[in-house]
Amino acid sequence: MTKSLKIIHCFRSPVGGIFRHVRDLLGEQAKAGHQVGIICDSSTGGAYEDKLFEDIAPLLSLGLHRIPMVRSIAPRDIMALLKTRSLIKDLNPDVVHSHSAKGGVYGRMGAYLANKSIKTFYCPHGGAMHYDAGSAKGKIFFAAERFLERTTSSLVFVSDYERNAYHEKVGTPRCPEAIVYNGISPEEFLPVPLEANAADFLYIGMKRDLKGPDIFLDALKIARDKSGKELTAWFVGDGPDEAKYDEQIRQLSLQDCVQTRNAMPAREAFALADIVVVPSRAESLPYLVLEALAAQKPMVAVDVGGIPEIFDTRKDRLVPTENPEAMAEAMLKLHENKERHTEAALMAEDLKRKFSLKTMSGDVESLYLQD
Repeated sequence: MTKSLKIIHCFRSPVGGIFRHVRDLLGEQAKAGHQVGIICDSSTGGAYEDKLFEDIAPLLSLGLHRIPMVRSIAPRDIMALLKTRSLIKDLNPDVVHSHSAKGGVYGRMGAYLANKSIKTFYCPHGGAMHYDAGSAKGKIFFAAERFLERTTSSLVFVSDYERNAYHEKVGTPRCPEAIVYNGISPEEFLPVPLEANAADFLYIGMKRDLKGPDIFLDALKIARDKSGKELTAWFVGDGPDEAKYDEQIRQLSLQDCVQTRNAMPAREAFALADIVVVPSRAESLPYLVLEALAAQKPMVAVDVGGIPEIFDTRKDRLVPTENPEAMAEAMLKLHENKERHTEAALMAEDLKRKFSLKTMSGDVESLYLQD
């Protein structure tokens, strides 16, 4: 049997793909006999995320530790770092695996200040890589990334795109690096039957500009006007810009054809509509795309981040980002394609070979055990 490890996952925001990634990893790690725990922000998330924490609570033998972690750079970061350092010192883990920009700073610096013998692993998940290298925030974060390499046992990238972005914006790492693709479970490859009276299109994700919900709404309006069809949609998720998008729905006169819901499990949302639309401005390797394709959902997605690595030989189907007109055209084309469900089933089969939860967790564990 592999040596049992004490593993802490440190990240800021317990929502979306990063939280999914951590839950998947720690679930497999707990099954393998390791002790696992979480340090994350206490102010992010809602009822849906609270339920997810309840579900994984029995796995957290090292506990759930939630402390205030602000999103932007602020003086309060010092208090969060000191609290993280104190928690890590008390828990005395073998491994601190940190995720995204703020988690990467807190986790690696906290471990270094608590006990320099602790192994530290860092996955950007896009994070700071979304910043412009010439911006003030970009310069601060990329300088921090460069400095923290000296405290890092290995960088763990979820896509070749993310690795290349790091090399371009931060520089060639002075610590080991690896690419470990996100993976999903076998049961997620089962198709999701549509509900009666399902809508035509689905947006599911955070309601913030980075994920492009405004682009989706603009594209839906264009598609309806261009085709003359009464196309319908579900708009699912939570986020800081929710009120802005509700106003956009009203301004575009889409109230009668767009139904909204708060965050919910992806596979439940997939039953609400036929075609999934991913209009993001930036991504690394989004779980939503993996989940939807595995569930055999026809999809319109943008050519950004690691999404082309998922689509592989079919990446020519992707549309330019921040282009509602091109997205509307792709939505109409797929809506009219009578073979879309057959093609979606073929894509799901291709996905199984590359994006496995078992492979992901095994590769990460191998990194932990390297000398």
